[in-house]
Amino acid sequence: MRLKDTFEQLKSGGEKALITFITAGDPDIETTEKLVLEMEKRGADIIELGLPFSDPLADGPVIQQSSQRSLERGMNTSLFLEIVSRLRQKTKIPLVVLTYYNPVLSFGEEKFVKEAARAGLDGMIIPDLPLEESRSLHQLAQTQGVDLIYLLTPTSPEERIILTVERAGGFIYCVALTGVTGVRENLSKKAEDMVSRIRKFTSLPLALGFGISTPEQAEQAAAFCDGVIVGSGIVKMVEQMEKYPEDLVKEVGDFVSSLKEGTRR
Repeated sequence: MRLKDTFEQLKSGGEKALITFITAGDPDIETTEKLVLEMEKRGADIIELGLPFSDPLADGPVIQQSSQRSLERGMNTSLFLEIVSRLRQKTKIPLVVLTYYNPVLSFGEEKFVKEAARAGLDGMIIPDLPLEESRSLHQLAQTQGVDLIYLLTPTSPEERIILTVERAGGFIYCVALTGVTGVRENLSKKAEDMVSRIRKFTSLPLALGFGISTPEQAEQAAAFCDGVIVGSGIVKMVEQMEKYPEDLVKEVGDFVSSLKEGTRR
């Protein structure tokens, strides 16, 4: 309900959601928890936490390297859920896990969903889980009150859009381009057309991600969608600031604040 309530509150105030992503455990667990709380304080409305996987096929080099660093430093599913549980004691901001199906399968679908709900996660994004193979996880998630969030792309045909929105919960993750995550100079020209096509079939919030990394791009995206997702730009800053831990959290906070201003213009 936290996702639904957040989008409704923002809509009533004429605002669009800023959804930020970081990889859990990069550069370390303590900093991850500080970053989540700082991003909330500086304007993030929903936070995606990456549960790293060794073969993140939807991610570009920035998030791939972040996932690798996190795994090398010992991150695993149990530690991830402990982080979420501790954060949930300190914040009510919607928290969504972004991971791949392999970690979920290895942990056990039912166990993963139950422990995710118990820890306080509100949603799950699993880019490599096809709609056709998501029924059991979808049913488990529904039982536990966790939204399974699906992705649609500029090449998704109409029949797939219809099937996806019928099953989706929380919001639709609209992928702005055909390719992997990463910083881009310009927002894809296909993004607005895609959002317009999807909106014909659902009242769920539509959030746009992939390739959005500046306040100007956030402003452009916010003009036609309900939420703006920024990942690689933040993760890259975390990597660049790792040598300056005393400034890292503040720098990311400043960046998130500028992105939020972009969504308000």
